[in-house]
Amino acid sequence: MNALTLFSRAAVMAVALLATAQASADRVKDIASVASVRSNQLIGYGLVVGLQGTGDGSDVSFTTQSMKALLSQMGVSLNGPLSDFESAANSGKIDIANVAAVMITAELPGFAKPGQKIDINVSAIGKAKSLRGGSLLMSPLRGADGEIYALAQGAMATTGLDTNAAGSSVTIGVPTAGRIPNGAQVERAVDNPFGKSDSVVLNVRDSDFTTTNAIVEVINETFGQGVAKALDATSITVRAPADTGQRVAFVSMIENLNVIPGETAAKVVVNARTGTVVISRNVKVTAAAVTHGTISVSISATNEVSQPAALGTGQTTPVQNAAVGVDEPNKPMFLFKPGVDLREVVDAVNQVGATPSALIAILEALKSSGSLRAELVII
Repeated sequence: MNALTLFSRAAVMAVALLATAQASADRVKDIASVASVRSNQLIGYGLVVGLQGTGDGSDVSFTTQSMKALLSQMGVSLNGPLSDFESAANSGKIDIANVAAVMITAELPGFAKPGQKIDINVSAIGKAKSLRGGSLLMSPLRGADGEIYALAQGAMATTGLDTNAAGSSVTIGVPTAGRIPNGAQVERAVDNPFGKSDSVVLNVRDSDFTTTNAIVEVINETFGQGVAKALDATSITVRAPADTGQRVAFVSMIENLNVIPGETAAKVVVNARTGTVVISRNVKVTAAAVTHGTISVSISATNEVSQPAALGTGQTTPVQNAAVGVDEPNKPMFLFKPGVDLREVVDAVNQVGATPSALIAILEALKSSGSLRAELVII
C-alpha cells in the first residue's frame, strides 16, 4: 500500500469512525503523545538590575565579577572593588546593591522555531531580598548539550512583596522569584526526527497494556491491518506517509480517534499533611469489620485556700482539687462485605463520622490486614 492510498483510505475511515464514536471514549491525543513532540529544558545565568537597594550587594563575589565582565565588554573599565549602597554615593562607584545574580529556566516546546517567544522563570541565587521592579539583562539560555537555544531579556513580573519598617517586616509570596512572559526569543531550532523516519511513535502517558492494545486496534481498524504495532506497554509505532503535509494530516486524524482506555490500577492516594484522601473508583475491599474511636481524658484543677476560724488556732493552707474525666464516644462498628466498591466504602466511613485523619488510619489498617485490594500511596 503506497503512501497516497494509505492517506486517502485513512481520511474516509477516520471521518466514519468519528461520526459513530462512543461518548465514553477518550481521544488518542488525550491519553498519548507523539514521541518526537517533546519539550527541552533550558537554563541560563544573568543579572537583574534596577532594584531599589534589594540586590546582592558587594558581599556576593560572583555578582561583582559578572558586573565587571559585562561592563568590560561594553568598553567600561573599572579599577578596584565595586561599592555597595552605603558607600556608593560617596565613592562615585556603581551601586551594586541594585544588582542581583539570577538563574533563568525555561521550557523549549517541540517544533519551536527561531524568532518565537517563550516564557522564562527567574530566581535569585545570591543575597537579594527582592527582584521587584528589576529588569533582566540579555542572557543566553543553554540546553543539555551546552548550545545556546534562546536569549532572555525583559522586565520582571514579581508578585511577591517584602517590606519592613520600625523593626517589623511583612513578606507576601516569594519576592526573590518571578516570571517574564515571552521573555526569551528562540535562536536555534532543535533537530526533530518527525519527518525523517518511516513511522511515527506514540507514547501512552500512563503505561498500560490494555490501553496500548486498544489504541493499536482502533488505528488498524481505521487505516488497515498492520499500520500500527505495539512495542511495549508505552510505545506504539505507526507507519506514516513520507510526504510531510500528508504525515501531519495523518497524525491529526490519529489524535482525534476515540479509544476506550483500560481501567487504571486500583489506587488510594493519601496526603498525610493535608488529610486529603483520593480513592480510585475501582478500589475493592474484602470482608472486614472496622470500628474507630478515641478516648478523651480531661483533667481540671481548682486552687482553693483553707482559712482558720476567727480568733482560732491554725494556719492558712492552700488546697488543690483535681477533677479527672474520661470520655469514650460510642462509635459503631461497620462491616465491609466481600467486593464492596468505592461508594460503599465512603458511605460506611461517613456513617461513623470519621475525620480525614481517622479515615487515613482506617485505610492503613485495612491495607495491613490485607482487606484493601488497592495500592496505598502516602505522600
